[in-house]
Amino acid sequence: MSFSALTDGWTLHHAGGDVPESFAAIPARPIPATVPGVVHTDLLAAGLIPDPYVDDNEALLAWIGHNDWAYETTFVWTPDGESVHDLVAEGLDTVALVTLNGAEIARTRNQHRTYRWPVDGILREGENRLRVEFASPIAYAREREAVLGERPHSYVHPFNAIRKSACNFGWDWGPALVTSGIWRRIGIDSWSGCRLATVRPQTGVGGDPRRLRLEVELQREVAGDITVRAEVAGAVLEAVVAGEATTAVLEAVIPDAEVWWPRGYGAPALSSLVVTAGADRWEKRIGFRAVEIDTTPDDDGTPFVVRLNGRDVYVRGANWIPEDTFFPRVTRERLAERFRDATDAGMNLLRVWGGGIYESDDFYDLADENGILVWQDFLLACAAYSEEAELWDEFAAEARDNVTRLASHASLVVWNGGNENIWGWVDWKWRPQLRGATWGDGYYQDLFPSIVAELAPATPYSPGSPYGFSRYVHPNDPAHGTTHIWDVWNQVDYDVYRDYRPRFVSEFGFQGPAAWSTLFSVVHDEPADPYGPLMLVHQKAVDGNGKLERGLGAHIAAPATIDDWHWATQLNQARAVASGIAHFRSLHPLNQGAIVWQLNDCWPVISWAAVDSHGIRKPLWHALRAVYADRFASLQPREGAVVLALHNDSDDAWSGTVVLRRVTLDGVERARVERSVHVAARSAALVEVPETLSATGDPARGVLVADLPGGERAFWFFDEDPALSLDPDPVSVSVRAVDGGYEATAVARAVAKDVTLLVDRVHAAARVDRALVTLLPGESAVFRIEAPEGLDADAFGRRPVLRSANDLVAVAQPALG
Repeated sequence: MSFSALTDGWTLHHAGGDVPESFAAIPARPIPATVPGVVHTDLLAAGLIPDPYVDDNEALLAWIGHNDWAYETTFVWTPDGESVHDLVAEGLDTVALVTLNGAEIARTRNQHRTYRWPVDGILREGENRLRVEFASPIAYAREREAVLGERPHSYVHPFNAIRKSACNFGWDWGPALVTSGIWRRIGIDSWSGCRLATVRPQTGVGGDPRRLRLEVELQREVAGDITVRAEVAGAVLEAVVAGEATTAVLEAVIPDAEVWWPRGYGAPALSSLVVTAGADRWEKRIGFRAVEIDTTPDDDGTPFVVRLNGRDVYVRGANWIPEDTFFPRVTRERLAERFRDATDAGMNLLRVWGGGIYESDDFYDLADENGILVWQDFLLACAAYSEEAELWDEFAAEARDNVTRLASHASLVVWNGGNENIWGWVDWKWRPQLRGATWGDGYYQDLFPSIVAELAPATPYSPGSPYGFSRYVHPNDPAHGTTHIWDVWNQVDYDVYRDYRPRFVSEFGFQGPAAWSTLFSVVHDEPADPYGPLMLVHQKAVDGNGKLERGLGAHIAAPATIDDWHWATQLNQARAVASGIAHFRSLHPLNQGAIVWQLNDCWPVISWAAVDSHGIRKPLWHALRAVYADRFASLQPREGAVVLALHNDSDDAWSGTVVLRRVTLDGVERARVERSVHVAARSAALVEVPETLSATGDPARGVLVADLPGGERAFWFFDEDPALSLDPDPVSVSVRAVDGGYEATAVARAVAKDVTLLVDRVHAAARVDRALVTLLPGESAVFRIEAPEGLDADAFGRRPVLRSANDLVAVAQPALG
């Protein structure tokens, strides 16, 4: 039994279509290729195209997606003693013709599937020639749309007519760099006698986390008895597959298995499971856990409660998009960095969004290891989908393939039918366009739930996001199930978050630019301008910069320079999202979680991400770390008064004395009250703030401060920044070199709001451990900076690196534009 990956000797060939004159050299010769890879990355490596992410190269290179391409290699094969040889392709992007030694092996039309084809009789001793020809995915999608019928979809290209990653055709945060290529492994799998075709371990069967149900499918050459043996956590299970049978089910309670928990609730314990059949062996680490989603109607509507091993889990999550436009460039190391971003921010769930891909095994392994729950969408997003046989059969095949592949992961706790499609049918004026045509409901209500019930019955299923879990409520009703909140950002001020009482928010967010060094590594307008033509290439949202500026509202004064625009919009993004989460947490237990849009970026861009594509944590990330803390306090408006909202999402009670003070912006205490508080584990409480503290005759010069046992703190400013009498120069900063970088100490002379060091402006590799620090007069904060030696240390302590909210309101100036 062996798998021989075919990675060497590949060449890329132009196979059809119009090539711009400036790229006329490309069709003239074979181009060295990397497999796994895609056309763009091979052309880039050969120096034949410029970096697609820089300036307006996206448009310059749009022709690539309209052309046909071919990958070809020759390899030497020697008989290996095995009797069966299969060609296995784990990912072909997308419309492919596969030939071996001139013989047609298959035609494929689905990026999201693994294919296996027998090649005995075609594979020959000595040299073999493998060729994979890719037709233009854009041309194919348009051709199939013409046959299947036009259906509503977002953006330009009919991605809903082809089984390819939707966002690869362009999205409101991503470029339209339409790829072709062998994007995952391809090789020869050799075996004899029998092989383990599929192994599906499911834990939590019947609600018992230690009950394991192991379903095995064999592929065999001849009839006879085959013993399937499984070992895990000290237990041994066996079954005999007799005669010509090909399936076995082994089920038992594994008494010594450690239970897997998400982060914050216990250890993500994993146990090695080894399955053998004949000479074949399958091994994987699995977690024992039981999961359910409680959507039982109650007096407030319909909850959405994630429950692990009998315990409710408050979700502190983020949506996940592909980590790079060119998927083969995403390594395990890069994914591990993003998981560190998630865990360091206090997150416990990532939602793999339906416009992207079923992620690599590395992604789900990292989720298992880090105790990060995974919400997995089926790959349909923001469109109506035909249910004709050619698409139905592909959806069925890819669903069976990926549910089987991912069923063993303890972290995967919900399968979701798709993104916003049910909402689209109800609200986005699709029905007049469809005129009774199918639009995808059969996938969400029939195909996907039946496949999950068959192949992963211990994992819950949701028909869509948003979804109200009844056909008789609006799919985006905040009182029922999951909701997406997008009027904030698109239309209204972020204060409107407080008008919502959502049971669970599975999408919401606010834009902000990537770090300065990231953004201006690819944007070269002269002079730099938010509305410069090259900047707008990297702002994909409709009227995105207009929404950014309108979103400042009364909260932040209109910026007058590009430096202030960049800082103001980053700061406003952080504040907007943090205000939403703070409000949602103040509603606990009515609200059971939020999944912010989005954790990561796929290229340098102005977007909703918390971490940009160069791995720099934006101010939003630091805000998320604060509002996703186990113990969180915020001051909230309630019916004309102010309350202190406390959410204790930990296993220990939160008790002690809270000190409430009203102080002036130069540090004079005007009033003080102390209150005893007790917040039980995994619960919330509201503490009334006396009017002596919450009322002031001079809102421009005061702030309400709540200091809590454990060091948590909350602020309530009585007016918006432009109306506050903020000191324009509130801190002094001293910087010294230390091992591994620098240490900056900021000391406040007056109230300093949201002190932040944009350290990448000194060096693109610099990173800082904290941001958005608000200090009272006399207080100090230490910022630890990882950066190369030999830099101008003092630069970390002055503008444009040193920023605060104070310096945005210091001087009234005309706004940009």
